Amino acid sequence: MTGSGGLAWRLRLSAARYRFKESLFLLPALVMLGGVLLAVGATVIDNRLGHNAEIPWTLAMSSNAATWLVSTVAGAMITTVGVVFSLTVVSLQLASNQFSPRVMRSFIRDRLSQGVIGLLVGTFFYCVLILPSFSGEATAPAPRISLTIAIGLTLVTVVGIIVHLDHLARGLQVGNLARSIADEGQVVAARLGRLPAGLSTVDPEDFPAPADAIVIPAGRSGWVSQVHMGRLLGAVSPGTVLRLETRVGAYIHQGEPLFTAWPPPSRTQKIAGAVAISEMRTMLQDADFAIRQLVDIGLRALSSAINDPTTAVEVLLRLGTVLRTVLTSPLAPPALRDDAGRVLVQPWNLDHDEYVEHAFDQLRQASLNQTEVVAALLRVLRMLITHVNEEGHPERAGALEQQMRLLLEAAGDQTDLLPEDLQRIESLASDDTDPADHSL
Repeated sequence: MTGSGGLAWRLRLSAARYRFKESLFLLPALVMLGGVLLAVGATVIDNRLGHNAEIPWTLAMSSNAATWLVSTVAGAMITTVGVVFSLTVVSLQLASNQFSPRVMRSFIRDRLSQGVIGLLVGTFFYCVLILPSFSGEATAPAPRISLTIAIGLTLVTVVGIIVHLDHLARGLQVGNLARSIADEGQVVAARLGRLPAGLSTVDPEDFPAPADAIVIPAGRSGWVSQVHMGRLLGAVSPGTVLRLETRVGAYIHQGEPLFTAWPPPSRTQKIAGAVAISEMRTMLQDADFAIRQLVDIGLRALSSAINDPTTAVEVLLRLGTVLRTVLTSPLAPPALRDDAGRVLVQPWNLDHDEYVEHAFDQLRQASLNQTEVVAALLRVLRMLITHVNEEGHPERAGALEQQMRLLLEAAGDQTDLLPEDLQRIESLASDDTDPADHSL
C-alpha cells in the first residue's frame, strides 16, 4: 500500500484540482500565459522570416494601419474584460439571492466563463506584446504572422463573448442549475460504495476502543472533504485500528477528535494529514452536498419573499433523480479490514435513511401551504418506493414511507386546507393515481 507521504500528496493534488475548477483566476492565468508565449513565438518567427516574406494564408497590411488595428483591439479587449467580469459578478449575486449562496460554486467553476475571461486577457497581452515589432511607418510592411494571429484571436474572442452571454443566460435558469447539481451528485453517489482492492467489510461492534486508545486531533478547522480508506490504512502499522470520529461532509474544529487509534501509532501527524480538510465544503466525496444545495434552492423558493412553488417542484424532481442513485447504490461500510489486519471504523457515515431525511425533511415541513408542492413530493416519494422495490432493496423503502406518512398527517392538520384539496393529496398516496403528473 502507498505510504502516508504519498497519500497526503495525492489528497493535496486532488484538492488542488478541485480548487482549480472553482477558481476564476487559475485557468484565465494559464490562457493569459499562452497568449504571452504565442506573442513571443510569433515575433521570433516574423523576425527570422522577415516582414517582407510572402507567407501563404497570412494577411498583408502596412505597419501604420496594423499598429492602429492592434492597439484598438487591445483597448477593446481590456474594456470587455471589465464588462465580462461585471456580468459574472452580477450572475453570482443573482444566484446567491435567488437560489442559495452555496450554488455560487456552479457559476464560479463554469469552464466556458473561465475560458472566455482567459481568452480576453490573453488576446490583450498578445496584442500589447506584438506592438513593439510594428515600426509604425506608412510604407513599411507589418509582420504577417503576428498580425494574422492577432486578427484570428480577435474573431475567436468575439464569438466566445457571444457564446458566453448565451451560456450565462441559460445558466441562470433554475432548471439548468438544478440539473447540473443533480448530475454531479449522481456521479459522486455512484462512487460512494467502491472499495479499494484488498479490503473487506467487518462488524464495527467487534472493535470497541480500549482504555489506552489515543485520540488524534484535527490539525485545522474546516470541512472534511476526502478520506481515502485504502491508503489511510497503509499509513499505519499492521494490526492497528483507526476509528474516524467524523465523516466526509462534516465540519470539524481544530483540536476536536479526528481519529481514535489503538495500539497507539508512532506517527500520528501523518494519520491526521491523510484526511483532507478544506475551507469550503466540496463535492469530491460528499453526495450529501448536492442534496443540501438542491434543498436550499427549494427552501428559498418556498419562502414568503420568493414564493415560487414551481421552482420547488423542479427541485423535488431533481432530488428524486439523485435519490434514485443514492438509494440503489452501496454506501461506504462502517468498518473495513485489510490483509494485514489494519481496521478502519467509520461509525458516523450517513446511511440511506439519513440521506432521505436530509432530502425531504425540511421541504416537507416548508411546503404544507402549497398543495402542488405537496402533491409533487408525494409523487416523488411514490416513485422512489417503487424504484427501490424493483431494484431489490425493499428495506430502504421504510424511510420513504415514513416521509409520506408524516406529510399526509401534517396536511390533514392544516385548518386552511379545503376538503377537496386534502382528498386529492390523500389520493396521491395510492397506486391508483398517476405518479408522473408533474404538470407544473
